[in-house]
Amino acid sequence: MTKKSKVTTAGLVFMVIWGVLTGVLWAYVNPITLVPGVIHLRIFAFLPAVIGIFFGPISGFASGYIGSLVWSLLSGAFIPAHTLLVDGIMVGFTGWLPAIMVGKGRTLEEIATDKSLVWKSVLWCGLSGIAMIIAVSLSLSILGIFDFRWALFWLGLSDVPPLMIGTPVIVKMFIKRLSRIDVSNISA
Repeated sequence: MTKKSKVTTAGLVFMVIWGVLTGVLWAYVNPITLVPGVIHLRIFAFLPAVIGIFFGPISGFASGYIGSLVWSLLSGAFIPAHTLLVDGIMVGFTGWLPAIMVGKGRTLEEIATDKSLVWKSVLWCGLSGIAMIIAVSLSLSILGIFDFRWALFWLGLSDVPPLMIGTPVIVKMFIKRLSRIDVSNISA
């Protein structure tokens, strides 16, 4: 049996909750500022991908997009053209692509028994993270905020390792527990 991609009211509420939680954690639990006001070590960069794998690609995208918006507003780094059009969409992409490629319409029980889960999540998180840092660096460069190469370096350092390491660890740790719970009414 495959997952259904139906958005319910409960699903919408949880998407907002996941997004706000992601943004708050990014704003207040980031121990190291790499470039003040622009880039910090995002130790919770894995949240959109994990939420996407557990609750569906739409939930993962919403977590990344809303999280990026909440983080930028709370940290004082909101740049309308950048945050709304590039950063939000590409951070949302890091929650959507791994969910599509790792989940592939399967149930949590099926994902939990997949022996290649760790490597698939590392691969797709890495690819989505690289696409995200390229687009975000280009946006920051075009807007004259930050040099493309430096943005690529610092964003790559801040987002890709936590995304590639945190996602498989957290998914592997919790997927069997979550597979015993019916999350279909909050998945999208």
